[in-house]
Amino acid sequence: MTTRLAELTTLGVGAAPAHMVDAATRDELVAALNEVWASDDEWFVLGGGSNLLASDEPFDGTVVRILTSGHSLVDGAREGYQRVRIEAGQNWDEFVAWAVAQGLAGIEAMSGIPGTAGAAPIQNVGAYGQEIVQTLVSVDLLDEGSDRVVEVPAAELGLGPRTSVLKRHYALEPERSAVVVGLTLDLEVVGTDPRPVTDLRLRGALGLDGVRSAGEDGSGHASLAWIRDTVREIRASKGMVLDASDADTRSAGSFFNNPIIDEGSARALPADCPRWPVEPEIEQVQVIPLETWDGYIAPPRSAPQAVKVSAAWLIEQSGLGKGFGLPGSRATLSTKHTLALTNRGGATAEEVAELARFVRMRVSAEYGIELNPEPVFVGVEL
Repeated sequence: MTTRLAELTTLGVGAAPAHMVDAATRDELVAALNEVWASDDEWFVLGGGSNLLASDEPFDGTVVRILTSGHSLVDGAREGYQRVRIEAGQNWDEFVAWAVAQGLAGIEAMSGIPGTAGAAPIQNVGAYGQEIVQTLVSVDLLDEGSDRVVEVPAAELGLGPRTSVLKRHYALEPERSAVVVGLTLDLEVVGTDPRPVTDLRLRGALGLDGVRSAGEDGSGHASLAWIRDTVREIRASKGMVLDASDADTRSAGSFFNNPIIDEGSARALPADCPRWPVEPEIEQVQVIPLETWDGYIAPPRSAPQAVKVSAAWLIEQSGLGKGFGLPGSRATLSTKHTLALTNRGGATAEEVAELARFVRMRVSAEYGIELNPEPVFVGVEL
């Protein structure tokens, strides 16, 4: 009997698919996918199940579970860095723990993120100033319909804020239909001793500029291990580290992306709405040939700036606080973090979807902004 997806996803919802295939090696993964593609059945791959909302109705197709694991050191990194190749099914947080223990920097702020390594480049995972794009060298891809794994440079993946050409956005097909088989990172060799933390977002999250300004050794410096432990504490306080005893962790993480809007729309929001420029302003340089200069310099034209605003703030200011749920529903917003939709025990996929629809409707009615969901949906519509 096929296992229910509710047992394989962090949200804990979803019926059993018609077929499920486990792939523990690269060869098994390639073979399983090619068999599915040859059959013309519907399909999707499943890693850690931490970013999936699956229907209460059985999926009439094949689910291929990526159970590959492991990582290895490889040559090719520039001086001061170590190149590491990782299998797609490798548990992400376990890999981060290994890298930290080896004194390899670049992913320590992404500690505690659930799921597998293969999902990291698909949605360009990130936290507290670090994103996978900063360390990613390439991915090993199997394009749909192909039996050959190809190495694709990170620059060709269209990596952006929680997105890539590989991501299946809500109601949209991915630009490139392919499965991540493995990935390669270049991590900085920094050792295990405390060192300066320069990224302002990470310093702010760790409290290095505030009440914990002494850091771990009295100097404001921090080791990779201290950063990892502190990040995991922060995530746990928000219900973002898996804990079977805490219903707030029975979620798909942040359910909605922080919306990106134009500068004018951002100015119309209340001043206390958190916002961040998507791209830094670049000082414009005008080059005017002296032989044609008439003494007049036209003022530079400012291109409209895109602005990212806080989805959590929009939800809360729309009157939906932590722990909000619809009457009789077993799905609620997290009691710790309003961006997470949680299964309080026995919730159905439809109850989660109903809550998501309500949240989107309230934010749209209040601010005219439509929140877009982050998880992959299978058989569910908003």
